[in-house]
Amino acid sequence: MSRNHRGTFGLLTAMALVLVFCGGAFAATLNAYTVMPEKYASKVFEQFTKDTGIKVNFIRFSSGEALARLVAEKNNPQVDVLLGGPADVYTAGQKDNVFAVYVPKQQKLTPAEYRDPGNHWTGIGLIPLCFLTNTDFLKKNSLKAPAAWGDLLAPAYKNGLQMADARTSGTATERIYSLIAVYGVDGAFDYQKKLHKNVQLYTKSGAGGALPIAQGQAASGVFYLVDALDIQQQKYPVVISYPKEGVTFGIEATGMIAGAKHPEEAKKFIDWATSPKLGELFVSQKINYIPIVQGVKIQNPALDMSKVKLLKVGAEHKGDVRKKYVERWVNEVIR
Repeated sequence: MSRNHRGTFGLLTAMALVLVFCGGAFAATLNAYTVMPEKYASKVFEQFTKDTGIKVNFIRFSSGEALARLVAEKNNPQVDVLLGGPADVYTAGQKDNVFAVYVPKQQKLTPAEYRDPGNHWTGIGLIPLCFLTNTDFLKKNSLKAPAAWGDLLAPAYKNGLQMADARTSGTATERIYSLIAVYGVDGAFDYQKKLHKNVQLYTKSGAGGALPIAQGQAASGVFYLVDALDIQQQKYPVVISYPKEGVTFGIEATGMIAGAKHPEEAKKFIDWATSPKLGELFVSQKINYIPIVQGVKIQNPALDMSKVKLLKVGAEHKGDVRKKYVERWVNEVIR
C-alpha cells in the first residue's frame, strides 16, 4: 500500500470510528428499574419506545430491593428512572437524595394529592389493598369471603395465609399502614402477631402469594388490587373482597434518578408516563392500576372504589415511618 493509500485508509477508518461513536452518542437509550410486574412494565416500555423511538433497558425488583439498590448506587447511578412502586418508596428515597427534581410538562393533569410537592415523583395510578381468597376453600369450610380484618384470624385460616414480607415488599408495608389506620400503632402490631399464627408463608414480592391461593395451595391473603385482579382475570377460582374497616391505597409513581446518565431521555419518559397516554394504555391493556390522570376513564367495574372504604395516609408520612415499622414487624411479629 502506497503512502497515499495508507493515508486515505487511515482517514476512512477514523471517519468510520467517529460515525460509530456519534451513532452511540445519539442512540436514544433509557435505563430503568421497575417495581411493576414485568409483564406490565414490558408493555409500558414498548409503547414508550413506539411513541418516542427511545430504547429502554429495564430490570424488575420488588420495591424494597429497588430502593436499596438506588441508595447503594446513588454516587454512580446505573439507571435513569424508576417506574412503579408505591410513593412512599420515593419519599423514603428522598432522604438519601436518590430522586431528581423534575416538573413534568403536563403535571397539572395529575391531582396535587397524587404528586410530590417537591416534584421528586408523580403518581401514575392508585392501588388499593384487598383480600384475595380461594373460593373452593370458602365452600369447603362453609365460609363467606372475608369482610373484616378480624376474619383472617379465624381458625379455619390456620397455616393458610400467604402475603408479602415487609422487608422486601411495598404491598406488605401498605398492609401495615392499613392496620395502623384501623387499629392504631400498638393495636396493629398486636393484630399482626395473632395473624402470624395463620400465615403459611411471607413472599418476597407483593404478588407472590396470588398464584398459590389461586391453585388452592393457600386459602387467602392481602394484596394490592392490581395483582389480585390479574389472577382473577386468569379465571382461577378466587374472590376479591374488602374489610369493612377500610384499606389504605398506594400511589403508584414514577421518578427521575438524581445524576441520571440519560437525563433528556428520562425527562421524556416522565413526561410521557404522566400524560394521558400511559393511563390510556392501562385501560386498553387491562393493566389494573386505577388511572389518576385527568381525561382517562375507568372501564373495568372492579376498579370502581365508590363502595370501598378507602383510608388516606399521606405518602410523605409513609416514607418517614417505613423503616421504623418494618424493623418493628421483624422484631415483634416474625421473630
